Amino acid sequence: MFSYRHAFHAGNHADVLKHLVLVHILDYYNQKDAPYWFIDLHAGAGLYDLEGKWAQTKGEFVDGIARIWDKPDAPQAVKAYLEQVAALNPDSNLRYYPGSPWIAQQMLRPTDKLRLFELHPSEVEILNLNLEAQGKRIPRQTTVFDTDGFAGLKGQLPPPPRRAVVLIDPSYEDKQDYRRTMDTLKDAVQRFATGCYVVWYPQIQRLEAQQMVRQLDRLDVKSWLHVSLTVKKSSPDGVGLNGSGMFIVNPPYTLKEALKPAMPWMVKMLGQDDRALYKLDDKSA
Repeated sequence: MFSYRHAFHAGNHADVLKHLVLVHILDYYNQKDAPYWFIDLHAGAGLYDLEGKWAQTKGEFVDGIARIWDKPDAPQAVKAYLEQVAALNPDSNLRYYPGSPWIAQQMLRPTDKLRLFELHPSEVEILNLNLEAQGKRIPRQTTVFDTDGFAGLKGQLPPPPRRAVVLIDPSYEDKQDYRRTMDTLKDAVQRFATGCYVVWYPQIQRLEAQQMVRQLDRLDVKSWLHVSLTVKKSSPDGVGLNGSGMFIVNPPYTLKEALKPAMPWMVKMLGQDDRALYKLDDKSA
């Protein structure tokens, strides 16, 4: 149950897509003075050392963030994301990579709140230590729950400011995560229809993953945006991650236009063979 450690995968191509989208959404929410909550159901440790033994074990960041780190021709959405990574690496040497909670705590304002869930005992311990090291303001505006995020979200909705971004990105190591993601998303929309819900999923050779993608596209909501990035063809044995996708309920109206130039560039930079491609679709209110 507690085998997954995101440090093995930190900064890979899936993280690049996930965090590029997240940065744009948080920046959009920051444009209004009204406060909001960022709720992360699977927070992880928050911060990762790319020179550490776990990140070096698989070195997945080499085919992810490292490929685009120093590219001056990056589209604006990519540049905004790279600025958040650069904030941790002021000497321009890529060593530290921010997870979703870290990006959020960098971008959120003092009036906004973070609600972070992490069930893995080692991960949540490191997350708390990382946050405490940031000083008084961050712990004061942040609540960390060492409980199941799927179940815990119910108690957070609707949030008092009636504005929230909710990230649902389990590891999907457990096949039940696909069903739980859909059940949680449907329940959340019923409780708080105007929230922005961000679902990340892996592209893998597993029936449950393919079924969830179809279910997401049929979700009965007013508006959604669906973007995916495939970096290579599936391996013959079906093992490994060949891409990932992001499904956003109630996306910022600016997100699709921001992704139009970003995604072809991402295919060019992160693609590993001739099967690399992206898809971008939406349903408007």
